Amino acid sequence: MPEEHPSDVKSEAGLTYKEAGVDIDAQDQALEGAKPAIRKSFTAGVLGDVGLFGGLFDPTKLGFDNAILVASADGVGTKLEVAKMAGVHRTVGRDLVQHCINDILVQGARPLFFMDYAAMGKLEPAIVSELVSGAADACAANGLALLGGETAEMPGLYKEGDFELVGFIVGAVQREHLIDGSRVRPGQVLLGLRSAGLHTNGYTLARRILFGELGLGIDDRPDELGGATVAEALLAEHRSYLELLWPLVEAGRVAAMAHITGGGIPGNLNRVLGECDARVDPGSWEPQPLFELLVRGGRLDPAEAFRAFNMGIGMILVVDEDEVAPVTESLAARGEEVLRIGSTTPGRGLVHLSA
Repeated sequence: MPEEHPSDVKSEAGLTYKEAGVDIDAQDQALEGAKPAIRKSFTAGVLGDVGLFGGLFDPTKLGFDNAILVASADGVGTKLEVAKMAGVHRTVGRDLVQHCINDILVQGARPLFFMDYAAMGKLEPAIVSELVSGAADACAANGLALLGGETAEMPGLYKEGDFELVGFIVGAVQREHLIDGSRVRPGQVLLGLRSAGLHTNGYTLARRILFGELGLGIDDRPDELGGATVAEALLAEHRSYLELLWPLVEAGRVAAMAHITGGGIPGNLNRVLGECDARVDPGSWEPQPLFELLVRGGRLDPAEAFRAFNMGIGMILVVDEDEVAPVTESLAARGEEVLRIGSTTPGRGLVHLSA
């Protein structure tokens, strides 16, 4: 009788991919749930439909003929942990898109399309649909397409309940409108625009302070927050400054812009200064109550607070002195408070926090 090879033995119930921890049906279900929101984000430049191997986009359909492409990638960090605690996921999808929009806006770029990547230990279709739909909502609101993405279920790499969310954005700027910091000169004025809160940075420290040092719960309402819950304060959406600032970008009124993210004002404004320094007066604006609570609860040194958090300023514009009035009037007409927070001086790209 011939010897039976192990590969010839048929088990009565073979192992499935789902039993190993990857549920393809759940992935399909998650995509189906997000498709309507994705299609609502499509612009004239999109070629094809949801589900192609590669997203197709024709920038000439949007009038770009002498354009430079501008690309960026980012995530929302441990804000995801707060979303998980609160059971709110759609907002972090919007956070992701709007963070990326601001990152290319500072170069003068208009966003064209966005792609997302979500990874987790166990795929929950409802959560994935909320994350992707939130991203699609923000794309539609800001005039760019959610062109594609990837959802990965990776048990063993991520624990059940853990997930990661990353975004990739591509925009375009006509060559003559590129903002690259080359117009920054000593004697220019720094104008600050308020953030909505932490935006998408500083959450590891904020969680340590609020939930560790202060022992607060996600639904608590500390007096400092004026009636808001901890969840509401921490999950305030990352602002998109695109529509607010686009008329100024097109008119060439801004010499440079800095999106204040990880590293705070010192770690982001320095990226656009070239051979200038910046003097920022921290006393020229009052941070939102959340920042005051974090500084007090963590006993933070001011320098550490300004390095970890945006401290209430989400975007800084560098403008000539004679542009201050028209820029301020333009933004005020849209209901935006404009804060004069400092100036540029001769130097080598350093940011000084002083009155």
